[in-house]
Amino acid sequence: MAGAGRLATTVIPAGVLLAAASVLSPVPVRADETCMSPFMPKITGQEDYVYVWTLGVEGLGDGFDKLVTVDVRPGSPTYGQVISSVSVGGRNEAHHGGFTDDRRYFWASGLDTSRIFIFDIHTDPGKPRLERTIDDFVQATGGVVGPHGAYALPGRMLMSGLSNVKDEGGRTALVEYTNDGKFLATHWMPTAEDPRGAQIEQVADGYGYDQRVLPRKNVMLTSSFTGKANYMMDFGKLVQDPEAMKRFGQTVVLWNFHERQPRKVFHVPGAPLEIRWAWGPDHNYAFTTTALTSKIWLIHEDAGGEWHADPVADIGNPADIPLPVDISLSADDKTLFVDTFMDGKVRVFDVADPHAPKQIHEQKIGAQVNMVSQSWDGKRVYFTTSLLANWDKKGADDEQFIKGYDWDGRELHHRFTIDFKERQLGRAHIMRLGADSLYTN
Repeated sequence: MAGAGRLATTVIPAGVLLAAASVLSPVPVRADETCMSPFMPKITGQEDYVYVWTLGVEGLGDGFDKLVTVDVRPGSPTYGQVISSVSVGGRNEAHHGGFTDDRRYFWASGLDTSRIFIFDIHTDPGKPRLERTIDDFVQATGGVVGPHGAYALPGRMLMSGLSNVKDEGGRTALVEYTNDGKFLATHWMPTAEDPRGAQIEQVADGYGYDQRVLPRKNVMLTSSFTGKANYMMDFGKLVQDPEAMKRFGQTVVLWNFHERQPRKVFHVPGAPLEIRWAWGPDHNYAFTTTALTSKIWLIHEDAGGEWHADPVADIGNPADIPLPVDISLSADDKTLFVDTFMDGKVRVFDVADPHAPKQIHEQKIGAQVNMVSQSWDGKRVYFTTSLLANWDKKGADDEQFIKGYDWDGRELHHRFTIDFKERQLGRAHIMRLGADSLYTN
């Protein structure tokens, strides 16, 4: 790959943003998606593109997974339209992805084939191209299966696995690569049999899903989902299989980040998925939500430096299993968006008091909804639909789209919809935001 190059003057280091937050508060910091790694440069202004990692569907277009680019430049003649699509030549259960720390490359993974696709974003941000493919993930990592989230570290990418080659269960690991795609290390999750020095609160299942770092406290959190035997199973069959339903994660692990050493395994039953750290310089806490028990959990540090995990709010009626799947925390740490797949809704919570979230808005986005991404200034919100190929709804309820909205602090106002089935693109999954101004010649 090419060198890092020079980022445009709109880029602001994360540390500068955090300092500005403390000086200028209560004026909110304008930064990109708050789920982004703190090791990446943060940027201000209007996003130009939404990149959508999309699952191929046999009979729709070429049938392959692809990275789709949507134009969201205000005033553009192609605003709210697809302007680029690059296929990877197969179906891999496209799922999550992320930028390298210099934002020049986008890593996207396939949960079925364990392949990783690296796209060049910087050469022409409106038309990404596939740079290379990593095909030996399972062999290089010592048996990890299902590369999931790609998280930027300085000069490195940290990949979470979801499974293993031995039994396709949830036992898995974190994996490190260089930005050029060279394998560096495998860090297996702690289990009851091999706690790796961690204090176990109740159980240690060894499962993985998301990973997020709070550098100033030298802590990392990882969450837990399920293994390949479950995530590749038809959803209707899965929920009717009592043994399969037992094989979901119920832990969040607190790590010493620098040493990659697990410190404490929290009991968080119900498959805790996305993790979002607060951005405030004195806000030592993060949120996650549990898919099967429909709760918001707070992982927080007390005055004595001890960390705790506590349920702080229900999401809808947990008895209905609305299945919360993705969350987005605003840059000022005051608002949390929560998507629930089964009822196709987004619920917005006031989390100014993180110990007592209060729902302030609820809106149906579609028959099903999965991912949510906020813009850099918190004024725009985007939604996509696909959860997993075999878990998405059937028939007319299998809607596949990206929708863009404006957010005025109280309500969402629809701006555009792109029907991915109508456009023969496939199943719209994770989104990431991009801008021409990030790069100079």
